Amino acid sequence: MISKAGLAVLDALSTGREATPAELATETGYSRAHLYEVLDEMLEEGILAEARGSHNQRRVRAAEHPVTEAYRTLGAEFSHVDWTEVLSPATLRVCWYLDRPRHVAEIADRLGITRQGVHSALAPLKYRGILSRSDPKYTLREELSPLLTFARTIVQHEHRSRVREIAPSATIVWCDPKRALVRVQTSADTEALQAASDWEMTGLARYAEYGLQFFLAGEPPFWYAPDEELIPAEIVCHTLRLDSGSRRVSYSMLLIETLDIDRETIADIAQWYDLKSTVEALYRPLQGDFDDTEELPVIVPSESEYMALKEQYGVE
Repeated sequence: MISKAGLAVLDALSTGREATPAELATETGYSRAHLYEVLDEMLEEGILAEARGSHNQRRVRAAEHPVTEAYRTLGAEFSHVDWTEVLSPATLRVCWYLDRPRHVAEIADRLGITRQGVHSALAPLKYRGILSRSDPKYTLREELSPLLTFARTIVQHEHRSRVREIAPSATIVWCDPKRALVRVQTSADTEALQAASDWEMTGLARYAEYGLQFFLAGEPPFWYAPDEELIPAEIVCHTLRLDSGSRRVSYSMLLIETLDIDRETIADIAQWYDLKSTVEALYRPLQGDFDDTEELPVIVPSESEYMALKEQYGVE
């Protein structure tokens, strides 16, 4: 997660100029030792680019990168705000969840922090009138969409950098500040993530654990959520987030029925993936109502198709 010092560097380089570390230390007020650490990290992540000036002097500039582009847009539209004062790593993580009105307790639970931690992260936004409040929920004001874009770009970059150190072909399918669902393109990357800590195979590849062995085309997806148990309801959501075609829907219904996954449990999880209406739609045919399914948000199998699928996989 980018630090306040990192934002100060981007501010100093916002005009497209190049600068030496010594110049940046003077302009930002950070010590040279700390600034060298920040610059090295940003260079490694591709946020900055480096050149050599006269006498082989080290010079850096902002690279063409999603993070620099999102921050440039935010600064251009709200030039009166000192974002280096407003945005800490904690505030950026909380901003991820402010796309719609949310309770502080809800955000705290998803981030695994205290409510006071959320209030502290929100404080700089409250002070500057950046939040819209509908007691007891908070959201970003509508015109602050560039801030939401920047926060999400930072989080996506963080996850992308982490996974590509292990699996260079990985792409992010879905993420939030603590979790990421990724695809990979090569068997070598699959093996690397299988051997890595904090990464778990998910989606259809995980159904075999529950007696449902499907043919898998391509490499399996992986899930990053340290210190969290990967439960079947989450696996169903991953399956549908990756592909909500009729085949995946049918297989998801099989897993739900095989494990008798509670509707409320899966609906609570699905809201984070924007899949709540999708997973709830699966319960209509599971409860025996295969009629009038055309208005559902996904294509569900006909009764005969689903019964044949159950028989094929021995689901009673």
